[in-house]
Amino acid sequence: MTERRPRRHDPERRDRIVEACLRVVGEVGVAGASTRRVAAAADVPLGSITYHFESVDALLFEAFERFARRVSDRFETAMAGVADAEGARRAVVDLVTTGVLADPHELVVTHELYTLAARDPRYRELTHAWMARSRRALGRHFDPETARLLDALVEGLTIHRALDTEPRGRDEVVRAVERITRTPATRD
Repeated sequence: MTERRPRRHDPERRDRIVEACLRVVGEVGVAGASTRRVAAAADVPLGSITYHFESVDALLFEAFERFARRVSDRFETAMAGVADAEGARRAVVDLVTTGVLADPHELVVTHELYTLAARDPRYRELTHAWMARSRRALGRHFDPETARLLDALVEGLTIHRALDTEPRGRDEVVRAVERITRTPATRD
C-alpha cells in the first residue's frame, strides 16, 4: 500500500492566485493570462485554478474586482485626508501625478478592465461602481457636476500622462484642476 502524502496546508492559495492573475494581466494582458501562466506566477499546481475558480472568467472577474476596490480605496483615503476644497484640489493633483496608476502594470490592468467593460455588462457594472466611489469621495468637497468632471479628468489625465511621449509637468495638472473647480458650487 502506498503511503499518502499529507495535503499541503495553504490557506492563502486563493489569494495568491488572484494576485498572480493581476500581475499576469499587467504583464501580458487578458489575452495572455492563461491558467497555466497564472498558476506558474502564483507558484501553485495548475489544478488549483480549477479547484478555486469555476472558470477563467470567474478568476478574472474576482481579480478585476479586487483591483478596482484597491484603487478606489487609495482614492478615498486620499480624499478623506483633506479638510477643504483647496486640500481636495491638491489631493486630486497628487492622485493624477503620483497616486493613481503610477505603476505601469496598473495602467495595463486598468485598460484591460475598460476593454472588458466596453463589451461585458458585468465589467461595466464594476467600472460604474468604481466611478461612483470616486465621485462620492470627490463629492465631500465639490458639487455633483464638478465631482463628475474631476473624476473624468483624473481618468483622462492619468491615461494621457502615462501614454504621452512628451513628459508633462505637475503644473499642467494643477491648471486643469483649477479650471474645473473654479465654480461657485465648490463646497468647503
